Amino acid sequence: MSEGTFYIKVYGCQMNVYDGDRLRAAMNGMGWSEAEEIDGADFAIFVTCSIRDKAEQKVISELGRFRQQWESNKRPAFAVVGCMAQRTGEGLTRRFPWVRVVAGPRSLGAVPEAIAASRKGGGAVLLLDESPTELTDLACVPETRENAHKAYITISHGCDQFCSYCIVPYVRGRFGSRAPGSVLEEARRLVARGAGEITLIGQNVNSYGADFARDPKLSGYRFARLLADVSEIEGLKRLRFTTSHPVDFTDDILDVMASGKNVCPSINLPVQSGSDKVLREMNRKYRRDEYLAAIGRIRAALPDVGLTTDLIVGFPGESEEEFGESVSLLERVRFDLVHTAAYSPRDGTPAAARSDQVPKRDRARRLAAVNAIQARISAGINAPLVGETFEVLLDEAAPKGEGLLQGRTVSDKVVLVSAPAGMTGTLRSVRITGSSAWCLEGELI
Repeated sequence: MSEGTFYIKVYGCQMNVYDGDRLRAAMNGMGWSEAEEIDGADFAIFVTCSIRDKAEQKVISELGRFRQQWESNKRPAFAVVGCMAQRTGEGLTRRFPWVRVVAGPRSLGAVPEAIAASRKGGGAVLLLDESPTELTDLACVPETRENAHKAYITISHGCDQFCSYCIVPYVRGRFGSRAPGSVLEEARRLVARGAGEITLIGQNVNSYGADFARDPKLSGYRFARLLADVSEIEGLKRLRFTTSHPVDFTDDILDVMASGKNVCPSINLPVQSGSDKVLREMNRKYRRDEYLAAIGRIRAALPDVGLTTDLIVGFPGESEEEFGESVSLLERVRFDLVHTAAYSPRDGTPAAARSDQVPKRDRARRLAAVNAIQARISAGINAPLVGETFEVLLDEAAPKGEGLLQGRTVSDKVVLVSAPAGMTGTLRSVRITGSSAWCLEGELI
């Protein structure tokens, strides 16, 4: 007999997708069943993001539409977990009485029991992270996932970089690495359950193992070794990782990538700005020339690498000249894809307190400009690939287009292919027949 029905909605990053998958496994393990629609659930779980204000507003808007339904029949109740929950706290339960559980990202392990208690008539439960180092984590492996053919594994929690614009250290706490044995066991179980591709994730995966220094058994065990160990798992077709920090991206990682049989040659290396002055004020801890040197080492070791980055425009005090330095970096490096964002002030961060905020209209103009420039660059990179053949892991139905499956090349380029649903989860040779700035189109060989 089911304890009740639940529905999970994930906002934001891959770490939230992973947390959502683990919450699904935990709820199933407690005897709950998953509802197909949110309106049919007894409890809805929102895994939230706080990286930008827009991400929080999406959650607020979605919660707001359930007032009449809650007042009519007291369902669904909500659990709001993750970064936004930690940042906004008890205010969510006051504004939305149907929010019965609020939990920070370091308290996920207590969420399923809190939902069960609330379902039986308990009051609202606040599971806010009081300590930036303590962790009440979910012990379950996300064997039932939104996408059965690929999986994420969080290898670390928190962040110690304290970039001046970023809310993450304040809502996710201090950096800490998971034990390698735990990561490897989870990876083996995921592969055994059909995951052909695994992505190792963390706020800064390159820092993995830095906190093992005091443990004689693990001292010296860093990210490159973990990457190598996971790559040896029998049956794993592809291995990826994200996100990296330029300061910690060491040559031994490139050595593993160059020699590993299944480590994909794709790297996301966030630059955030092309200006030394802005980088310094962002507290990024590297200069433009150091970043460009890292790109040079990467391309020398991995000639066919797929390179992506993150870029913020309109950081407080950014002049037109400094914005131009970011544009010139894009033109020089020619990334395959750039995740761009206009600066979004986050309360509690040093950058938000500055008096020299760039006007919103200027931030929007700069964002539109870099997006147009990068679209041209990406289209120019992709166009010569027409006629080439790539091995593509078909992992899910394309979001648009009937009869289309979506997959990725090893360099992380999205490819749309006309193929039957039964091919999902398989590696296929695909000839590229068309291209755009955002994806490739192909046909099965």
